[in-house]
Amino acid sequence: MTDIKSSSPQLPHRSWGAARIGIIIGIIVALVAAWGIIGRVRAQNKLEKQTQLQNTIPVNVTHPRTDDAAEDLALPGDVQAWSDAPIYARTSGYLKRWKVDIGSSVKAGQVLAEIDTPEVDQQLAQAHADLGSAQANQQLAQSTAERWKALLAIDSVSPQEADEKSGDAAAKAAALASSQANLNRLRQLQGFKNIVAPFDGVITARNVDVGDLINPGVSGQQELFHLVDTHQLRIYVQLPQSYAASVTPGMDAELRFAEHPGQTFPAKVLHTANAIDPTTRTMLVQLLADNSKKILLPGSYVEVHFQLPVNEKILRVPDNTLLFRGSAIQVASVDANNHVALKTVTLGRDFGKEVEVLTGVSAKDSLVINPPDSIATGDAVRPIAPKPEKAEGEKSGASK
Repeated sequence: MTDIKSSSPQLPHRSWGAARIGIIIGIIVALVAAWGIIGRVRAQNKLEKQTQLQNTIPVNVTHPRTDDAAEDLALPGDVQAWSDAPIYARTSGYLKRWKVDIGSSVKAGQVLAEIDTPEVDQQLAQAHADLGSAQANQQLAQSTAERWKALLAIDSVSPQEADEKSGDAAAKAAALASSQANLNRLRQLQGFKNIVAPFDGVITARNVDVGDLINPGVSGQQELFHLVDTHQLRIYVQLPQSYAASVTPGMDAELRFAEHPGQTFPAKVLHTANAIDPTTRTMLVQLLADNSKKILLPGSYVEVHFQLPVNEKILRVPDNTLLFRGSAIQVASVDANNHVALKTVTLGRDFGKEVEVLTGVSAKDSLVINPPDSIATGDAVRPIAPKPEKAEGEKSGASK
């Protein structure tokens, strides 16, 4: 007979073990399935990010910058002598001799040339004779008037006759004064036969020779000599309107001449016109330079350099960041979320590869370099920082 008590407890134990194995297998299957789902989700997200990244526009960006050094403003200028005068004759005649030539240094009052004035000499001799005649006539008229005045006192002549003699004496006195004035005038003309220098300087032109007919100088007539004083020089510069407020009297400047390479000469702003020429939109500036060593020559071309103070409020941007759309000038700025915002800017001075921006951007803005024409506000972009430029030594080493 079978023992029921000894065999019945084995059945529940075996079914529980099988259940546990099934549960474990189910958990493993669920984990594997979940891991696969998570992997697919991650792959999908990665693919979406890559697709989104590929769909964004890659752009190079830069930042507006401020000047970290004084601006060197170079402008063309004209050099002129401190004093510059054409020398004309004041009397007529023939050139008797000239005593100085081009390049001669002269002093004020020094005789430059002599003029032979035969006509003036004859007129002067006639004036002397006329003066003698006028003096004799005046003396006779005066004595006659005095005698007739005495006769009038004893009623020997009429008052009318006495008045006529007094009037004749006055007329003869006036004629004497006229003759004296004419004599003085001719003496002055004869004195002009010597052409003298009005100030210390250098003769830069001589346009007459011995025997030339000389006429009194008038406008448009050829000058006899040209005299300049070059101990100091005046330099004239046309300053653009945008710099008019930056250059003031007393400011220092440097002069550079092509014929003096590597050398600079100091100058100082003497005057400004304080007005803008409406035709050229420039302001005339006059500078003063010492030339006591006579190195510099009037009439030369010069390059004038002004060191303008730094203005930290003024920003500069590359010219290839600008967008010209209609009448507005804009830049494409990239925000923290890599989205574009178009900003309208106001430009100032043009520095070639850079332009001055007066309003519209800040130093922290990231600006797109060479923005495409289709770029618009809200576009997603992928900023690319510009590559640092190689040093000159690295470039030369690479070329080898």
